[in-house]
Amino acid sequence: MFWAEESVLFDRTLKKLEPSLRAQNFRGHIDINSIVNHHGIYPLEFTSRFGYPQVHIQRDGLLTPFSKVLWDTAAGAHVTFSSRIGFQVGAYMVVPPFPYDDPKSFRLFSKDSVVIFKKPNEVGIHPINVKKVNGHWLVTGDRGIVTLVTGQGTTMKEAQKHMYNRISNLLINNSYYRNDIGDRWTEDSDKLRSWGYL
Repeated sequence: MFWAEESVLFDRTLKKLEPSLRAQNFRGHIDINSIVNHHGIYPLEFTSRFGYPQVHIQRDGLLTPFSKVLWDTAAGAHVTFSSRIGFQVGAYMVVPPFPYDDPKSFRLFSKDSVVIFKKPNEVGIHPINVKKVNGHWLVTGDRGIVTLVTGQGTTMKEAQKHMYNRISNLLINNSYYRNDIGDRWTEDSDKLRSWGYL
């Protein structure tokens, strides 16, 4: 993800709803998942709440405290918040049975596994299904999503490197994660530029 003060994608989608949202005194977050190609923008779904893992990745891109963003949004204040320059990415660290629903496998292979930090640094590590016992993070729940790890950088490659360096600081028995987050950005951003969206 990245922050932009102006966006053709915004202008051609959510901006069109501004009069209706204003009339309803809507205050909050709206995410529009879309397919975009050289023919146009095709919105698929609207989510009028913060979603996961999006909200954690967004928070890492903000310089304004997230509590202030929430407060000002709820109060209807017209404010500009500060964000980092560049990109933010995030990857889930997961354990069996993810992506499947199998509580028995979770109990056998993952339940109460310890999350070990090689170096004591929790910055950019967002616990999802963990509990803290005697100062240690233990895997809990039954879905297998342990934590989200985020990174940021001036370029996508730098943000990826930052995120994967943070991941390498964690040891979780039987864990795995995607190693291609952001890989398509160079090609995708070129397409978006050629279509006039960036």
